[in-house]
Amino acid sequence: MPKVLLYITAKIIWNFLFYNTDFHENRAHVHVGKRGTEELCKIWLEPNIELAKQGDLTDKQVKEVIKIAEKYQSKLLHQWKQFKKGKTIKIIKIKE
Repeated sequence: MPKVLLYITAKIIWNFLFYNTDFHENRAHVHVGKRGTEELCKIWLEPNIELAKQGDLTDKQVKEVIKIAEKYQSKLLHQWKQFKKGKTIKIIKIKE
């Protein structure tokens, strides 16, 4: 499960990651959760940012991670393309 982006705030660290099985999916997406999240949220990255699956996140948390995905959509899509090419992904760390 490669982590692709860590979004760090004073209250929480959001982990954006791909599952190894995502390699076989064509539509770009990312899974998001925090420590202790059992079922991650799934967000489509194209053609637009939209929720695919809420997972264990609250509505408020989903809104927060959607905003983060919108803000860093181009970086996440770049990571997706690298992942699909089988290239090494470097974790992007963002502190807010």
